[in-house]
Amino acid sequence: MIDAKELLELMETRQSERKYLDKPVESEKVERILQAGRLAPSACNGQPWKFIAVTDSDKLKEVASAASARTLKMNTFVDQAPLLIVIIREKSNLSSRAGALVKDKDYSLIDIGIATASMAYQAKAEGLGSCIIGWMDEKEMRKVLGIPKSKRVELILSVGYTDNTLRTKVRKPPEETISYNKY
Repeated sequence: MIDAKELLELMETRQSERKYLDKPVESEKVERILQAGRLAPSACNGQPWKFIAVTDSDKLKEVASAASARTLKMNTFVDQAPLLIVIIREKSNLSSRAGALVKDKDYSLIDIGIATASMAYQAKAEGLGSCIIGWMDEKEMRKVLGIPKSKRVELILSVGYTDNTLRTKVRKPPEETISYNKY
C-alpha cells in the first residue's frame, strides 16, 4: 500500500508536460497506465469510456496532427509524445444515464475526467510525464482512428519521458478553495 504522504507528494509533483524525450514508453508501463483508467470509479459503475493507446509512429503523427493547430500554436508539442491515449465517451449504463436525466448532470464527463486523471497520476508514478489535452479536430481524429461518428472524442493524454524539471505549481490559497461545514 502506498504511503499517504507519498501519494500527496506524487500529486504535488505531477505537472502538465509539454516536452518529451525521444524514448519509447515500455509496454508494461503502458498497460499499468491503461489499467489505472479502466479501474477508475464511475457513476453507477457506468464506465463510459474507451481508451485508444497510440504507439505506432505513423499513427502517432496522424493523431498529433489532428490534436494540434500550428497557426494557433495549440498543442504543437504533441508530436513529441511516444504515447497518446485518446479517450472516447461511450454510452454509460442505464442507471447512470437515468441519474443524469433526473439530476440534469452528465456524469459521463465527470467519469472520463476521473479516469484520465487516474491515468495521469499512474504515469507520474511510472516516472513519466503527461498532459491532458482537450483541444483537437474531433472529425479528423475520428477519421484517423476509425472512431464511429456516434462517439465523442473527449480528451487525449500525452505521455512520455521528460527531463523531470519541476516548475513552481501555482494554485489558489487553501482558504479560497477549501471550507468546512459551510460555504
